[in-house]
This record gives sequence, structure tokens and C-alpha cells, in this order.
Amino acid sequence: MDCEKALEKLWQFLDKELDGESSTELQRHLEECRHCFSLAEFEQRLRAMVRRSCTGEHAPPELKERLSKLIRLF
Repeated sequence: MDCEKALEKLWQFLDKELDGESSTELQRHLEECRHCFSLAEFEQRLRAMVRRSCTGEHAPPELKERLSKLIRLF
């Protein structure tokens, strides 16, 4: 699997929505590719931070600002 394909499937992988074969193939790629692994790690940490920070229906203003800045970078 190349990086482009890995990144196309990354969010499905993190959401555990890929079939077994695709999941295994992507996991192998992440073990071999430092760049894609770093992106996956970033996404996992961001998701964890959002889960921890959101105690109600609305995210804290600081989190919204940080996320907006990150989104604008990509």
C-alpha cells in the first residue's frame, strides 16, 4: 500500500470501519512508514483530546480555536 492509499483509508481505519484485510494492510504500512504513522498518531491524539475536552454538547472556545487553526493548515 502506498501513502496516498493509506491516507485515503486512515479515518476508516481509526474508526474501525475497514474489513480485516484492508485493516491489516494499512497497519503494516503504518509500521513501515514514519510519515503516515505520525499522521495517524496525530489524528488519534486529536480525537482523544476532543473526547476529553467535551463534557457537554459544546467544545470549549480554546479547543474550537486550536482546531480551526489546525484545519486551516491542511
